[in-house]
Amino acid sequence: MSTTTLEQQNASQSLPETMTAVVCHGPEDYRLEQLDTPTPGPGEMLMKVEAVGVCASDLKCYHGAAKFWGDENRPAWAQHGVTPGHELVGAVIRADQQGLDTHSVEIGDRVACEQIVPCGECRYCQRGEYWMCGPHDMFGFRNYNGAMAQYMIVPTKARVHKVSKELPPAHAAFAEPLSCSLHGVERANIKFDDVVVVAGCGPIGLGMIAGAKAKGPLKVVALDMVDDKLELAKKCGADEVINIGAEDAVARIKDMTEGYGADVYIESTGHPSAVGQGLNLLRKLGTYVEYSVFGSDVSVDWSIISDDKELDVLGAHLGPHCWPAAIKMIESGILPMDQICTNQFPLEQFQEALDMVSDTSGASVKVSILPN
Repeated sequence: MSTTTLEQQNASQSLPETMTAVVCHGPEDYRLEQLDTPTPGPGEMLMKVEAVGVCASDLKCYHGAAKFWGDENRPAWAQHGVTPGHELVGAVIRADQQGLDTHSVEIGDRVACEQIVPCGECRYCQRGEYWMCGPHDMFGFRNYNGAMAQYMIVPTKARVHKVSKELPPAHAAFAEPLSCSLHGVERANIKFDDVVVVAGCGPIGLGMIAGAKAKGPLKVVALDMVDDKLELAKKCGADEVINIGAEDAVARIKDMTEGYGADVYIESTGHPSAVGQGLNLLRKLGTYVEYSVFGSDVSVDWSIISDDKELDVLGAHLGPHCWPAAIKMIESGILPMDQICTNQFPLEQFQEALDMVSDTSGASVKVSILPN
């Protein structure tokens, strides 16, 4: 592409001087404001945001969880003055050649960005473990504005993935939570004869069910308290479902495993009770994978992990190396995306979007904001 052609493409997108954006001023103090439309610097790209999902972690940050705002045991990580939103997709509308070459994209491409903006210099980044980057800067939380805005900057260090323009925007933005789901599944090291239990049929849990099913285990079992979500879990690949409000999940799992218990338990609810539940329904030498962001402390009998069962307990964070698979899965049409992406709001109704995610009645599955 010649310099002249690139300049013409950049100029073809007329931009307003100001844009509408949500700004975090602290817990439960998010405001809709008019900001200057950002201008990309050398190596950066400007994205016109098409959709941004509202994540459970967005909600916990909004409500002031210690993980984000600190307590007596940890410093604050989230920052005031940052625009939230990390489940994002949009069109590249301005960039220099360096920015386009860095990310292997062209003006007009639809892209999604990984949540983390790794520094590239710390021990973890140097070892290829970028998702555990030491500074841990992240869109929508720390040092980089997120996508609850009409436009946002894609920095040079961002990890960018192209997404089909044929997908509805909310479906395309689901690449972020689905990549997280698939990473949790990868951590579980699922085998062909495993009984795998996934706790929670929200957006992350549904993706885990689909990912676990793709690994070809003996059985995938979904747990939730909402029957409609359990029905959706079946469409994502669950072989059996258990409403834990109506049935004893531990007893059911023991019944279907000759009294031994599940081989793998993947926790995606973020509810403290789900932790003990998982420890109790796993067999000896089973595998527990924790993905959730918790809003409060969890207390369990750790002797179950050690002396009773000698469990492998694994954490999982973000969606490293799973983005291409997640995007391919969405583009393939095998997921019931219309039923997963249940609600979309304009930017002006961001508070209604947050409130809907906080509604535990099961009225929604994936809530998104469409800023433009």
